[in-house]
Amino acid sequence: MTSIWLAIGFLAIAIWAIVIERQLYVIRRESIRVLPKGSSPINVLQIGDIHLAPWQKSKQRFIRNLAKQPIDLVVNTGDNLGHKNAIPPLLQCLAPLMQKPGVFVNGSNDYYAPVPKNPISYVFRSSDVPKSARLETIRMTSAFEQAGWINLNNKGTEIELSGNRIRFIGVDDHHVGRSNLSELAASQTFTIALTHAPYLEILRGLTLRGAEMIFAGHTHGGQVRLPIIGALTTNSDLPNKFARGTSGWSFEGKNSILSVVAGLGNSIFAPVRFFCRPEVRLITLLEVA
Repeated sequence: MTSIWLAIGFLAIAIWAIVIERQLYVIRRESIRVLPKGSSPINVLQIGDIHLAPWQKSKQRFIRNLAKQPIDLVVNTGDNLGHKNAIPPLLQCLAPLMQKPGVFVNGSNDYYAPVPKNPISYVFRSSDVPKSARLETIRMTSAFEQAGWINLNNKGTEIELSGNRIRFIGVDDHHVGRSNLSELAASQTFTIALTHAPYLEILRGLTLRGAEMIFAGHTHGGQVRLPIIGALTTNSDLPNKFARGTSGWSFEGKNSILSVVAGLGNSIFAPVRFFCRPEVRLITLLEVA
């Protein structure tokens, strides 16, 4: 009898993690004091790790409705694509957000289509990305740029936003060896940085180049979290306790704040979330106290 109840329990957990929780999308809200004195507040929508497949209609509806939120800037930290045919539905559901100012970097899944693999491998090691079929990355990034979003893949720029002069820098995905910090110079202007994967080497490099606010994704918040223990992995060298949310960092006397979004999706070959709801982050950046 005990074995029957155990089987029922495991089945219930599997149904919750595979069918229910990974579609319980949530907006997590936070205020961070990081802007220079006298700056106006900036409402930032951080979105990433969408991993969109064409049949994911509820995810597409959630993304379309995000534009109803008070947003001054969209920060997209990559891994938008989860299927070779995902670009048309991705651009359709992002269209309302693409009418707002935005910046973006790519993740590995914006270059390579997902391939079948053991889902457990994600939890127990930092998984390599199989070099599978190439996706139409330029088609996606060109659409973003035509809408006015700024491409920060190993690039930097300065813009006026909500009355604030801000420098933005970013790197392409370090997880697949596409990052190039040498392209980014240091600056005294208040700087916001983007990276898909929050490897410590990248956090250090961005902080030393003046970034005071860093946005990242990639970790899926651990994707599977356990009570008390939390995330089992970040799929990088970032410590597990920083798998999602906000944390402070210091490198050689320079400080930065890191925001890691748990993302909205997962590989179609690892369709599970447990104690880790899919999310976007709506962050109000405020002047320092």
